[in-house]
Amino acid sequence: MSGDRLEVPTSPNGRRPSQDAVGAMDHEDLPADEAFLFQVLLETLEYARKRDYTGYDYFDGMSSRVLKMLPVDNKWVNIAVQESIKRAPVNIRPYLLVEQRQNFKGTALFSMANETAYALSSDERYREESRALVDWLIKNKAEGYAGFCGGHTHEMQQLDERRPANTPNVVPTSYGVKALLRAAAYEEDYGTVARTAASFVEEDLNYTESDTGARIVYQPYFDGEFYTLNGGALGARIHVDLYEAFGDPVYLERAQKLLDHIATKQADIGGWKYRDPPSASHLSMDNHHNGFVLEAYLRYQEVVSDDRYSETIERALAFHRESLFDADGAPNWDETKAYPKDIHAATQGIIVFSKAGDFTFARKIIDWVFANLYAGEGEFYYQKRRFYTKQFTLMRWCQAWMAYAISVYFEERHVNGGA
Repeated sequence: MSGDRLEVPTSPNGRRPSQDAVGAMDHEDLPADEAFLFQVLLETLEYARKRDYTGYDYFDGMSSRVLKMLPVDNKWVNIAVQESIKRAPVNIRPYLLVEQRQNFKGTALFSMANETAYALSSDERYREESRALVDWLIKNKAEGYAGFCGGHTHEMQQLDERRPANTPNVVPTSYGVKALLRAAAYEEDYGTVARTAASFVEEDLNYTESDTGARIVYQPYFDGEFYTLNGGALGARIHVDLYEAFGDPVYLERAQKLLDHIATKQADIGGWKYRDPPSASHLSMDNHHNGFVLEAYLRYQEVVSDDRYSETIERALAFHRESLFDADGAPNWDETKAYPKDIHAATQGIIVFSKAGDFTFARKIIDWVFANLYAGEGEFYYQKRRFYTKQFTLMRWCQAWMAYAISVYFEERHVNGGA
């Protein structure tokens, strides 16, 4: 990169990036704390790049080679192993020979974070990396569906289904679409692929209109017995993103109908249950899934600039800040439980409040992460429990989300004129 190297400041808790952090920002006069944050973004990307974006994941227990060597193939054994791996206070994946893989959603997040690094630094290496990651998304999309889509690369065992690896669903697909549309700024063929995701939502996710708006299912083959609200919101966001890119009013109409229905499910306190009916899930108004819903409404407001959902957004933002976060930026698990304090909740909060223009509170969340879940040299820990911290890293859940969250903060504050 050209230009003089920024002096590397210390983080809020005294940690420093390593002295061989990749590069420095051109043409930006950042205060020391923002310069530190930019350096951490670059280090987080470097951490992932050196590992080819592969690593352990949140729900990867079924990839245990020890489990596969057992002489039985039983749902309850699968659940026991999978949940033990997920809930253990230390990372036992290496001992159970869990495979490290590249995650579809994580790849999309890393692609967009690399694109932000390029926008801030003008270093072509980041754009090249972003493009390589987008190409990976296209190469590894789920096959046999009506349009572009993707899913997690690990098999999952749940009570009511055994989900094969690469089964697509609306959540990773929505981030894949966002990454493709961003890359379409320099190669329109990416946008052409992204546009086909509308057919995936309409046909494979069973887009269905009703008196209150419209619904979709979370993944193909679901019967619609319950509705995963954050999935519907991200399906709406796909259409908002496509409307911004292509201007087709059909995309706007579908986004509005999906968001209209979800607005009817907003609780009086401002949040959303994970599913409708609420009895269909053990989750209540958990933090990061509420963040997904709120972000979809903020994205609509950003693109369409009307007041259709202004009251919904106002109530949701108040709930998000007052019930899902502490005043110091610490994330709560849901509206009733403070712990565990999960890095994904923190990252989604950074995204939400950055999109809402509340950079002061977004920065409080960032500083809380640095004080509690930052290992140094671009590595972030998974979760803070009441009496201990899960001091291990999950590539998508920790690294990709933190890189993307920091990139959104910089985009909104320094690239899109929000400072």
